[in-house]
Amino acid sequence: VYHCAPGGTMIPFHVISGMNGAVMVLPRDGLKDAEGKPYRYDRAFYIGEQDYYLPQDDKGNFKKYDSPAAGMHEMLELSKGLIPTHVVFNGAVGAITGDNALSAKVGEKVLFIHSQANRPSYPHLIGGHADLYWVGGSFSDTPLTSQETWFVPAGSAVAAAYEFHQPGLYVYLSHNLIEA
Repeated sequence: VYHCAPGGTMIPFHVISGMNGAVMVLPRDGLKDAEGKPYRYDRAFYIGEQDYYLPQDDKGNFKKYDSPAAGMHEMLELSKGLIPTHVVFNGAVGAITGDNALSAKVGEKVLFIHSQANRPSYPHLIGGHADLYWVGGSFSDTPLTSQETWFVPAGSAVAAAYEFHQPGLYVYLSHNLIEA
């Protein structure tokens, strides 16, 4: 996982402002399944999960600032409670739904790469279990199999592979159901 790191309070401010992502490097000889055999996938989807801490006024409306720096102090104070006002995938509400939905065909193998720079996350694909799951995104380790929910420690990324056997809508969400 990478994030902007200019120093001091700017580090957490940049992280809670969505300035983070992940870089994953595949092994030179490709991915291997749990039995050590070559594993090939048809497409990869990156899901970056961000948590935002947006202050509200006394009427419950989200505050607007003339510049990001103008809201920095209030956003950092709010973030100390670790209860985000918004949790989103790929930076915005609806970034992977509707017209932006991730799609695959029956029979395709998809590699999901999920990162979270600030808090633990529990991604889950409703309707499927990961065929392969690389803890911490470590492709040199033997992947786990048949994992329903994938644990992403704060400041980490994971990778999970799934082959779609049936047509349909497969909802991708955080299995922290309080926030889902």
